[in-house]
Amino acid sequence: MIVGTVIITLYAPWVRSLKEKRMIVQSLIKKARNRFNISIAEIEETNKHQSIVLGISCVSNNTNHVNSILTEVVNFLESNTEAEIVDVHMEII
Repeated sequence: MIVGTVIITLYAPWVRSLKEKRMIVQSLIKKARNRFNISIAEIEETNKHQSIVLGISCVSNNTNHVNSILTEVVNFLESNTEAEIVDVHMEII
């Protein structure tokens, strides 16, 4: 069993309220879950308006498949939001 995880940090300078941030986060999570077979959630900085930290995980029996899925998810998130990606930390176990 191969487990891959990604922690992605995004910066959204135009967000002015937690309500607005949560709408953006929930939209990203829903789109990613519908497109890929992954687990995804907001994991840190939930009370900061402009910072979004998402945790993503994927399980497979092939390292290349896990790497490919997680890379596609990061690219998908980047293309589906105006937020800037600040950091991406990927780990495959």
